[in-house]
Amino acid sequence: MWSSSRVSEAEEEKQSESCSFSTSLFNFSSGNPRIEETRGLMHVFPEDTPSSLPVGRKPLACVVGVPNHMTYADFCQFCGSFIHHILEMRIVRMDFMEDRYSVLIRFDQQHSTDAFYNHYNGRRFSSLEDEMCRVVFTLDVQYTGSIEHAQPSNATSTEQPTCPVCLERLDQDTSGILTTICNHSFHSSCISKWADSSCPVCRYCQQQAEKSICFVCQTTENLWICVICGFVGCGRYKGGHAIIHWKETQHCYSLEVETKRVWDYVGDNYVHRLIQSKTDGKLVELNAHCVHEDSGCGSCSCGDNVMREAMLNSKVEAIVNEYNELLATQLENQKLYFESLLQQVEQETERKISVAAQKAVSLKQQKIQSKIDRCNKEKKFLDELNENLLKNEEIWKAKILEIEEREKKALRLTNA
Repeated sequence: MWSSSRVSEAEEEKQSESCSFSTSLFNFSSGNPRIEETRGLMHVFPEDTPSSLPVGRKPLACVVGVPNHMTYADFCQFCGSFIHHILEMRIVRMDFMEDRYSVLIRFDQQHSTDAFYNHYNGRRFSSLEDEMCRVVFTLDVQYTGSIEHAQPSNATSTEQPTCPVCLERLDQDTSGILTTICNHSFHSSCISKWADSSCPVCRYCQQQAEKSICFVCQTTENLWICVICGFVGCGRYKGGHAIIHWKETQHCYSLEVETKRVWDYVGDNYVHRLIQSKTDGKLVELNAHCVHEDSGCGSCSCGDNVMREAMLNSKVEAIVNEYNELLATQLENQKLYFESLLQQVEQETERKISVAAQKAVSLKQQKIQSKIDRCNKEKKFLDELNENLLKNEEIWKAKILEIEEREKKALRLTNA
């Protein structure tokens, strides 16, 4: 099994100084962070060693940087040709890799470890992806400490004497053992049939969901998501963008991301009040259906199952009717709200059109008036010019008559 010795900080520094020329130190952790987190120290041979197979290696290797989208079954299938030579596998997380996990593998003999290294080091996990398998030889694994965040129950104990799937004893000599990242152990053949990335015991998932952010201020705290359009905004104790979204769109239902509770802005209360008891205000607890009803149960009072079933159906029907009425009311309110928005848009459009028409008419009138004024000026100028020409015509006629008279006199004098 893995080394379970605890080392102090002084011993850790001493070991790092003694192994600084031959090995590298990696810090790792495992366990469910909400319950218990186990931290450890891994001594691995550096990859830039002169030979591909370092001297002093042990039948212990580590696959570093496995993508999170690979489940336990996918990894067991990936290394399926060596699964019979593996005594134990442990899933851990490295401190410098948040979106990946690593696998510590202990083989039955050194020859299997060397063959695994030569076969998988530098090989792709999948032909459709670019992630490469990185295998390093490990000299020793030691646990440095354990942090308990809550009192673990019996179901989440890190020591499993039997496999939770097949209920057979965990014996690494007969079958390989795989320990998940939450410190639960299974047979490799049993966990390889589990298609999900979560743990079959505690349902802890190694694939952590991406953190949501506010669409406006990009904060990750106190987030609310609109159940109607999906808008993510921060609460009123942060930037208040969720309530601003309600005021702008009238989407009155918002889901708190952390607690998964829905808030009604109009009623200023959680919508869980719909299933609260009218007497004490507590949540209504629905009676569960007895699974031993057909075979005859003597431990629980199943004699009044018909009455319980009727009460259960009535409660469920009442809750369904209330939610249906709430949904219909919300849809009607949304219809009226969007119709009012459309009416406002139409009125605003008509107002803009009328204003634009008035501006166009006034501008056209101004252009026409300017043309009339210009024509009037030209007409006045032409009238004055015509009047001057008429006066000049009379003057020239008088001069012509005077010249003709002078010529006649001159002609008479000549004749005389």
